[in-house]
Amino acid sequence: MTTYRVGRLVTPDDVLENAWIQVVDEDIRAFGRRADGMPADGKRPEDLGDVTVVPGFVDIHTHGGGGSTYSTTDPEEARKVAAFHAKHGTTTTLASLVTSPLDDLVSQTACLAELIEDGVIAGVHLEGPFLSEARCGAHEPTLLRPPLKDDVAKVLSDAVKMVTIAPELENGLEAIRQVVDAGAIAALGHTDATYEQMIAGADAGARVATHLFNGMRPFHHRDPGPVGAALNDERLLLEVINDGLHVNPQVVRVALAAAGVNRIALITDAMEATGMPDGRYKLGGLEVDVKEGLVTLAHGKHSIAGSTLTMDVAYANAVRAGVWLVDASRMASTTPAQTFGWYDVGSIEVGKRADLVLLDDAYAVQKVMRAGSWLD
Repeated sequence: MTTYRVGRLVTPDDVLENAWIQVVDEDIRAFGRRADGMPADGKRPEDLGDVTVVPGFVDIHTHGGGGSTYSTTDPEEARKVAAFHAKHGTTTTLASLVTSPLDDLVSQTACLAELIEDGVIAGVHLEGPFLSEARCGAHEPTLLRPPLKDDVAKVLSDAVKMVTIAPELENGLEAIRQVVDAGAIAALGHTDATYEQMIAGADAGARVATHLFNGMRPFHHRDPGPVGAALNDERLLLEVINDGLHVNPQVVRVALAAAGVNRIALITDAMEATGMPDGRYKLGGLEVDVKEGLVTLAHGKHSIAGSTLTMDVAYANAVRAGVWLVDASRMASTTPAQTFGWYDVGSIEVGKRADLVLLDDAYAVQKVMRAGSWLD
């Protein structure tokens, strides 16, 4: 049992100034303001200084980082990705796989299942191959395919927690139902759908819009398309890549005004070049160039291809844009955790896992605790 004194503590409802938090084993035992009294446990509290403590970040969409990728059959490489993002405060994550041949996706998922068993990651997200060629982005178009029943069944497993599907594809709505029936979340993305087709996807059971605005037909006042449907449909959680490159900050404000903080999840969509120098890298089977943080396809249309974002930066960008600390934590932790039913993480509450991120005045990470233990 350890009690920590901190500058401020971000809870689901408030920011507690001059606060304390008590951790027992892996869990949060108690917390409060120092002015209201601290627990007398016979031990001197540990002073962590004037830091802001927020819940560990929950990233439901990331492909790689630190020079490594989740699209691998080497579990040690995948562990390096998780360790890299943990240093930036991500304590719960899905490992996202890009479009590949079905047999490769099966092998990669089997590799990542080992990390799920060890508690390193929370599951696998299949972002492809059931995507629209018109909005494929950095997915190899020759490997895309309609989500036919047998193909969907082949890539599903207990490890797969989310599958992105373009609802307008042949068998798209049936595939969404198939994913949901298997116990995973169906997401709508990389889609050229009409407004009505997007709503039909939600009617079929989809609950997430994959990186809102990106990989979608743009919004138009006479043709709202998938963006308009996602903003309007309260059943959908909206992923946002809050790096200032994928989505203009003013557009993020529009999404917040339309959907509210309880329907937006900050994500990274990070790839292996995250945290690495500028240069040429691989995203799945495609070559990409990284320059000043922006990732683009090396050949063809040079469209944006993944990101070099980390969750601490996404969080800081939200706060600097005027988002209240509590609301920023909802988007970076609480809302995505609740969507996936991970009720033991995502917020600072008694009985939840002690996943804590210590931020300085510039919202840079100072220390990270996961399940009651400080990470190196």
